[in-house]
Amino acid sequence: ILQVYSRTVESASKLAKVVNAEYTSQISDLTRNADIYIIALKDSVINEVLSGFDFQNKLLVHCAGSLPLKSLEKFSDNIGVIYPLQTFSKNRKIVFNIVPVFIEANSRENEHLLFELVNNISENVSFLNSEKRLRLHIAAVFSCNFVNYFYHVASEILKEKEIGFEVLRPLILETALKVQEMMPDDAQTGPAVRFDTNIINRHLEELTGNQDYRDLYEQISKRIFSLQNK
Repeated sequence: ILQVYSRTVESASKLAKVVNAEYTSQISDLTRNADIYIIALKDSVINEVLSGFDFQNKLLVHCAGSLPLKSLEKFSDNIGVIYPLQTFSKNRKIVFNIVPVFIEANSRENEHLLFELVNNISENVSFLNSEKRLRLHIAAVFSCNFVNYFYHVASEILKEKEIGFEVLRPLILETALKVQEMMPDDAQTGPAVRFDTNIINRHLEELTGNQDYRDLYEQISKRIFSLQNK
């Protein structure tokens, strides 16, 4: 790694120190000596940032799940994607060699280069086109981001009665472990599976003070019951 770019010097220098590289907060000051430029930016700012530099047809790679490969075509003749299917948070270390990573490129040669690069850090590397990667990204949002929002809802419901979120952690862990061995349909439990109206109505009554959570509970319960009775 020759250089790290970030919008702030603080962020750029912090990562650069870890990987023993130079850093810059100015896109125009990027080094021209790199073989591959890896872009890890918000989708909405990629065009604005990349427009500030001539990549001279070097291999340009983004890491987004929902952004198609062709979105980089106007910046280089050599383009690709490295999409790691994982959730990342600062100060959380990832065992990266087991993370599924999906790659795509606009030529066989570039695909081979990306495979050789990514195969150094993950044992699970696959080729996936933009259309399938978008569908995978949607599935990832449901299984990770939306589920995490439900954790937030659960913590807020508990907080009102001064119950700590930590009491749910064993349940959350077991739920996650079950789907390592079972399909989600087979792992589903709870009152919504059998549509136990006595329990469901009591829960809905308890949630009367928060209409958003009440509506969410009712809609999800109906969807679970519908799924189980197809």
